[in-house]
Amino acid sequence: MDDFSRRVVSIDDVDKTVYMAGSGPAVVLMPEMPGISPDVARFARWVRDAGFSVYMPSLFGVDGAYPLAGAQETIVRRACVSAEFRAFAGGGTSPVVTWLRGLARLAHAERGGPGVGAVGLCFTGNFALTMALEPAVVAPVVNHPSLPLDDAGGLEISDEDAAAVAERVARDGLSVLAYRFDNDRWCTGRRFAAYRALLGDAFDGRVLEAGTANTDPPPFFRDVVGCAHSVVTAHLVDQDGHPTLQARDEIIAFLAERLGARQE
Repeated sequence: MDDFSRRVVSIDDVDKTVYMAGSGPAVVLMPEMPGISPDVARFARWVRDAGFSVYMPSLFGVDGAYPLAGAQETIVRRACVSAEFRAFAGGGTSPVVTWLRGLARLAHAERGGPGVGAVGLCFTGNFALTMALEPAVVAPVVNHPSLPLDDAGGLEISDEDAAAVAERVARDGLSVLAYRFDNDRWCTGRRFAAYRALLGDAFDGRVLEAGTANTDPPPFFRDVVGCAHSVVTAHLVDQDGHPTLQARDEIIAFLAERLGARQE
């Protein structure tokens, strides 16, 4: 990850490492479980090369490492009991989102433009939506959100925040872009239906066929996740015309339309 600058960002007296790259309007890219893997960093580079400044916070795991199956017993379990996250139904909005909203405000102040993009992946998928309670966030992308882990039709958000997000989306005419594979047991059709019920037509949920996913992902995704899941990272197939690569391009186009970056 030598092509990213590493910076410690303090928000409300909480310090976190943030990896940064690029120029132009800001996009906060949150890692998927179990961390900033080479596949997540690859996606960050694609966003950077499309004309954006990427702010990628380290929230868990080993930065830059391929995730091993053993991460289930260490990184995943620690995150599930951490006070920063609400991994199970009834927990409401994860407290770490407050810090992420602060990062979005900082990124907007530093990079300008009409606003900030927020891209969540897996464990952080829904964070991109709840970050929209920060006015600077104008382009939320919710990728295969996996929380809450014990309720396939639930959303990781408090009732109060859900109402506020729905009101903000309707008031400001925001769109929420989302992706999942059709057989994903961590992000089911019931979860997408819950997003649709909350946001109506503002929720643009797109579903890819599981048979198109990369068949040789890293061990964590092969042995622990166990199904097609990570559309633009571990299960992406980097071939022209491939549905997962098209999803990547659609996300970048969505960000460019709302943030004003010029794609190269």
